[in-house]
Amino acid sequence: MSQNTHDHGQSHDQPHSHAPTSAGAPPLLGNRSDGNLFPCCCGGSCATPPPGPAAGGPLPRAGHADTYRIEAMDCPTEERMIRKALEPMPGIKGLAFNLLGRELTVCHDLPDPGPIVAAIADLGMTAVPVDTGTGASPRAEPAAAWLSPALIVALVLSVASELLEWRQVATPWLPAICALVAIALSGLPIYKKGLIALRHRDLNINALMSVAATGALLLGQFPEAAMVMALFAVAEKLESASLTRAKNAVTALMALAPQEATVGRPDGSFAVVPADTVAVGTTVRLKPGERVALDGVVTAGQSSLDQSAITGESLPVEKAPGDTLFAGTVNQEGELHYRTTAMANDSTLARITRAVVASPGKQARTQRFVDRFAAIYTPSVFVAALAVAVVPPLVFGAPFAEWIYKALVILVIACPCALVISTPVSVVSGLAAAARRGILIKGGLFLEQGHAIGTLVLDKTGTITTGRPVATDFENLAGDAAANRAVAASLAARSDHPVSKAVARAGREDGVALLPVEDFTALPGRGVRAMVAQTPYHLGNHRLIEELGLCSPAIEARLDVLEGAGKTAVLLADATGVLALFAAADALRPHSREAVAELHALGVKTVMLSGDNAHTAAAIAKAVGIDTAKGDQLPEDKARDVDALTAQVAQDTGTALVGMVGDGINDAPALARADIGFAMGAAGTDAAIETADVAIMDDDLRKIAAFIRLSRATVATLKQNIALALGLKGLVLVLTFLGYGSMLLAVFADMGTSLLVIANGLRLLRR
Repeated sequence: MSQNTHDHGQSHDQPHSHAPTSAGAPPLLGNRSDGNLFPCCCGGSCATPPPGPAAGGPLPRAGHADTYRIEAMDCPTEERMIRKALEPMPGIKGLAFNLLGRELTVCHDLPDPGPIVAAIADLGMTAVPVDTGTGASPRAEPAAAWLSPALIVALVLSVASELLEWRQVATPWLPAICALVAIALSGLPIYKKGLIALRHRDLNINALMSVAATGALLLGQFPEAAMVMALFAVAEKLESASLTRAKNAVTALMALAPQEATVGRPDGSFAVVPADTVAVGTTVRLKPGERVALDGVVTAGQSSLDQSAITGESLPVEKAPGDTLFAGTVNQEGELHYRTTAMANDSTLARITRAVVASPGKQARTQRFVDRFAAIYTPSVFVAALAVAVVPPLVFGAPFAEWIYKALVILVIACPCALVISTPVSVVSGLAAAARRGILIKGGLFLEQGHAIGTLVLDKTGTITTGRPVATDFENLAGDAAANRAVAASLAARSDHPVSKAVARAGREDGVALLPVEDFTALPGRGVRAMVAQTPYHLGNHRLIEELGLCSPAIEARLDVLEGAGKTAVLLADATGVLALFAAADALRPHSREAVAELHALGVKTVMLSGDNAHTAAAIAKAVGIDTAKGDQLPEDKARDVDALTAQVAQDTGTALVGMVGDGINDAPALARADIGFAMGAAGTDAAIETADVAIMDDDLRKIAAFIRLSRATVATLKQNIALALGLKGLVLVLTFLGYGSMLLAVFADMGTSLLVIANGLRLLRR
């Protein structure tokens, strides 16, 4: 397909009032109680969140929204500390964290943001203000080296300390010296963060590691204290590098758009300029093999473009004057000239990237559970470790050193980092994998919920069908066939009804010459009337022919056959009777049957709601394989049916969800009622990209099944990660109480678990 052939702003199934799209009245799509529309910080509402947030939910209304870059903030540990420091402050109205981007957005009504920066500095972190006024999208950042020279030396000295202790060298102070130097090289930043955490009464991993290493030193376990610090420092570097990779998997989308564009000058020449300086309405030249730098509309030339980066389509798409171009797509053949329609930071590609980076804002239920669990788990284990250290010696007379050591091992294994970090890495990997296929998921919540979709409601026109009827039948009933076709094509060319357009288009394709038309009159809901060669003619539907008294049992029977086949008929008549019958049908999209079959294979029931008559709706449903179909549906009828279906499914299963698929924003009431709303053909449609729960960038219905499969894989990965994190830690705890545990084993288990769950989450990127 060369472009979206349907209009996202209006329905072809039935007339209805459009959802408002002005800034003061956001589109209804996604305007739900789950926070799909973010209140603006300066009043009103907007369809996108304030710049930067990716976790913490929608920000409440306040006077200012300031975004800060905090390099040291890449883990839920830092997020929790910042929350504890800022949330109690007077004037702070809301916080939103983007751990992948290391950004924090603060909504507040403070006259001076200085106290915010000072509070973060008191935590040992630096907050640098970010200028969000440009709307620039995030860029990929280089991955830092995870082994610095100091860390390498610390690892070598830690191993040397262990070996010297094991060999029992003649100089007993030598292992201790090696261990202390290793701790100085690798552990001082951890000690610093640990002391800050303890000062703020926060038992995070840095505090636990600091206490454990100090305890080991006091017990004379110098080699183990050194290995704890060195290995933990390596684990932190690896986690940071893995998170950077997950972020870059998303922001690498922006690298698809070139940084320069060849723009036209008033004198007719062309010059290469930075893409971010090109204004809307500028003419840009695009040579074969080049990537499109900015969104635009073709003004000259013909070519095919690879749009896979935006829509996920595997085949090139033909482009001609009037067709839309998307930044990041690749010109395959001929040279094109196009007029830009958006700035570089407001292109479809930029919107997609910003939306995906901000998507974890609607947290998955698993992530919310993990966060709550970790908040209880760490203090509980700290209390348990304290009890292990003092109860056996005081109550049973056991050796203090032995049980204090076991308590220190428990402190090390108590770190919940592997558990906490597994969810955001998995979710972001899933979101990035979906974006690569042209599926824009607006939050981890929807990515996780998708696995539970048991029923999918589909709009017909523009979703299952193309929304562009084509002529299928012509029957001449009286008079000269060629003359009747010429009259019908001439009247149809003056009408804007989809079926009339199909009749006129068929006439043009067959070379039918149009005749002069006089006294043309549109008859709303029925057809048209006009004079051709001094003869009055009518071209209209069944109702018009009945009103004219020209219908007959034979015509009735023929119309029943056509409607039963899913076709819409118009009839040409003069004063004496019906002269000819024309029929048109809305063509099925190429992959509709395959898409419905894939949904059924996944166990998803399908329901079609259409504004067309019941005969046509049933015929289309049968042709595609849809389970249930309803016709004659107004927008409020669709919304009511989705409400009833959602209630029924919840009553029957208790866990299954209902999804709704529509083309753009025209089915907004029904989309808003569904558990997950899908907007089809969203590329280039700002409202759909910014407000849909899930936006399918092209018109390939098969991507709904792909979304459900990805959601199921993501949920399986989340469960695997939780089992890994808790299982391995539980195993080490058991070994510790049996006398086989050690601090070294605990650190290896903690580091290994973190790397395992991160690697498992990153596997989703390959889907």
